[in-house]
Amino acid sequence: MNRIDRLFQQKSKNILSVYFTAGYPNLDDTVPIIRSLEENGVDLIEIGIPFSDPMADGPVIQASGTEALRNGMSLKVLFRQLDQIRTAVETPLVLMGYLNPILQFGFDRFCAEAQRCGIDGLIIPDLPFAEYMREYKGSTEKYGLHMIMLITPETSEERIRLIDENTGGFIYMVSSASVTGAKSGFGEENLQYFRRVNGMNLRHPRLIGFGISNKATFDAACDHASGAIIGSKFVSLLGGEESVEAAVQKLKKSVTGS
Repeated sequence: MNRIDRLFQQKSKNILSVYFTAGYPNLDDTVPIIRSLEENGVDLIEIGIPFSDPMADGPVIQASGTEALRNGMSLKVLFRQLDQIRTAVETPLVLMGYLNPILQFGFDRFCAEAQRCGIDGLIIPDLPFAEYMREYKGSTEKYGLHMIMLITPETSEERIRLIDENTGGFIYMVSSASVTGAKSGFGEENLQYFRRVNGMNLRHPRLIGFGISNKATFDAACDHASGAIIGSKFVSLLGGEESVEAAVQKLKKSVTGS
């Protein structure tokens, strides 16, 4: 069974998913960050593939991607780093990145390498759903990878239901129509969107991302979905802490209180 499916079978609420940029703050930090996140009880880990033109990312993640590229991170390097990751961790792992570098690497080859390393799912924010269905669904299914699609407050009910029927793992609910970055709380418009999607009785669980940065936003996301995805908050901590372990522990305390 795919590890993402197993996670949601075993835990239906208060799931904490954490994103970080591979190769940041240092090129060889990828595996230590993954191990520290698992040791500190993070439920799902999203490994960001740095790209020079990250359309959906705010300034914190953009800066981390620029630094990671300067450090020498590439898909070839990343897959080499992840080569033995499944001897060290059991947590579900998702690769998140933009379509251009994946196509340069070769989509089918990318999926094959991801499967070989024990990756469970993919998030490609700029991959249109129709193009995924037409060109790439066969490859992800062949290699047992869940394609996780994003929805926003502007996504139609028809499109949401199509995504629910044709993808795997979970649905990534973008909290608002904006780039990534910390927010102090959610307004009524955000909450109405969360309630609307919940009322659709979808097949897949949902995780809410973009703007989760403190206990208030984490708790609100968990009230309206299976859990939350944290990215910018953790990346900023990685850039400012003396150690990976200190950054992970500060993140857990700031969003869960423990």
